[in-house]
Amino acid sequence: MHAGFHTRVAPRALALAFGLSAAVGWCASVQVDVRDGAGQPVSGAVVFLESTEAQRAARPLQGVEMAQEKKQFVPGVLVVTTGTEVHFPNRDAVRHHVYSFSPAKKFELKLYKGTPANPVLFDRPGVVVLGCNIHDQMVGWILVVDTPYFAQSGVPGQPAGQAVLGDVPPGTYQLRTWHPGLPVGAAALAQPLVVGSAALSAEVTLTGLAP
Repeated sequence: MHAGFHTRVAPRALALAFGLSAAVGWCASVQVDVRDGAGQPVSGAVVFLESTEAQRAARPLQGVEMAQEKKQFVPGVLVVTTGTEVHFPNRDAVRHHVYSFSPAKKFELKLYKGTPANPVLFDRPGVVVLGCNIHDQMVGWILVVDTPYFAQSGVPGQPAGQAVLGDVPPGTYQLRTWHPGLPVGAAALAQPLVVGSAALSAEVTLTGLAP
């Protein structure tokens, strides 16, 4: 390099680089406490943050499955981003016939054992209720979201009713909360939330949950 040689960075590029580094450095965690109408903690709720920017950041998940074990769907509730392909392995000795009539995804996997060759593409956001045509007691849920920022309350290692969303960029969001105990077809509860550079907490009250 010649002495006195200087590299000039365009102001727009410099601003963009600064903005990206700031966004990475300023991501915050959001703790959400979910309670029922009586003030008791609610585990098994899904909380997620929606915004235009969050939708742009969402990418399909890889290697996702909704298994059948001991005549149950495992996990009972699965959260995926729009565009995710889900495998449905049957690990029981009996055959299953998995289906859904939900508007977000209607599909049918007729009587089978093992794992179907083709996964099921979930290409629309919404709640997908799963059933088995052979075992009526089998019920599962897949929640398809347009955001990479989601979590479930009461998972191992977290207090009952608490969910933590990590690495959330600053911005204005809709905090949405859904639970399989809500009436069928009920929309996820929505409330505005502004995320800054510091960790914050939010409280959500879900009413009308089935026991």
